[in-house]
Amino acid sequence: MTIAEVGKKYNLTPDTLRYYERIGLLSKVPRTDNGIRNYDDKTCQRIEFVKCMRNAGVEIEILIEYMHLMEKGKSTVKARKQLLEEQKKKLVEKQKNINETIDRLNYKLKLYEEIIAGKRKDFTEE
Repeated sequence: MTIAEVGKKYNLTPDTLRYYERIGLLSKVPRTDNGIRNYDDKTCQRIEFVKCMRNAGVEIEILIEYMHLMEKGKSTVKARKQLLEEQKKKLVEKQKNINETIDRLNYKLKLYEEIIAGKRKDFTEE
């Protein structure tokens, strides 16, 4: 797949894909004889992984470290697992905070709905 096709498929700009390659998130992107990027399934799987992790808020530096470990092969499996466990722990905590915020927002919205409907006369901002 060309860089344009991959960009369209994953909703990433060609500049972003080049940046990911430059910083080490996508290493060894296959190229044609003319030097044009020709993304294969393995590279696309990495893009999917990186995009998923970035959408969840995983830091670029962590992903770079993970990809470097992955390049070193089987000897780094424990280190990679530990890195992912740490990220999962951070994401679970972040999810807890988001859920608490959503609960607070739901409370406030319900309060405002009651005020607008005239069901609540005693209004104090909480």
